[in-house]
Amino acid sequence: MERSAPVIDLVSVGPDLRGSCVMLEVEPAQQRFVAPVADYLALCERPGSPWWPFAVLRDGEVVGFVMHGIYPEDDSAWIGGLVIDGARQRQGIGRAVVDLLVARATAQGSPSALSYEPANTAASALYAAAGFLE
Repeated sequence: MERSAPVIDLVSVGPDLRGSCVMLEVEPAQQRFVAPVADYLALCERPGSPWWPFAVLRDGEVVGFVMHGIYPEDDSAWIGGLVIDGARQRQGIGRAVVDLLVARATAQGSPSALSYEPANTAASALYAAAGFLE
């Protein structure tokens, strides 16, 4: 039997969600592949940054973080800084986030793109399952 995708919400990170996002931690084996969420938030806050920060909520609880941006040079939609708390991984949340952001980009007529560290096999499997090509 196939599991249904979890219902998630992406909510813009403001002062009320910042602390919960900063507290997110991936599993120890993944820490070398992602920056702390505070670093991603600082990147989003730079003047002229194309990135928008979102908290990933499931049942009202912050379970992850992601950045989304549209690059004006080619109108491509980028996904970056995807962090799902270690205690919430392998529940389909990361895939649900990617699927939601790709659907939003497609609706706007933008191609989707992302990048990840090739040694991050969990990210590689997630993005391949979501239809991304190397």
